[in-house]
Parts: sequence; structure tokens; C-alpha cells
Amino acid sequence: MRLVRWIMILYLVVVLSNVAEAQCSICTKTAQQMGEKPAKALNSGIIYLAATPLALMGFIGYRWWKSNRDMF
Repeated sequence: MRLVRWIMILYLVVVLSNVAEAQCSICTKTAQQMGEKPAKALNSGIIYLAATPLALMGFIGYRWWKSNRDMF
């Protein structure tokens, strides 16, 4: 249960972070044409979509490591 709490905290930090820039060159050009507010919304959406699979992979990797660490 403690791990789930840390994953949720990390997830919220990544999603709510205004410092992170996750745009590729095509998204950057599109965002520049839209204006500042839509560009920030696009950037937040990209970070949100990237954080979910990364959090799931991290959780699965941790569970795998925890269950198999006695083997090594």
C-alpha cells in the first residue's frame, strides 16, 4: 500500500509540473501557431499521456523485481 501512495505522488508531480517540456518538433511548431495557453494545454496533455504508461511499467517492474530478487 505504501508503494501505491508513492507512485500516486510521483504521478501527480509529473502531471502537475509546469517545468517539464515534452514536445517533439512537430508538436512545438503546432503549439507555436496556436498561442500560449493552448500550447501549455498541449504540453500538459503530452506529459499526462506519457506518465500513465511509465507509472504502469514502473509498478510492474517493481513487482517483478520484488518477487524475483531471491533468485539472484
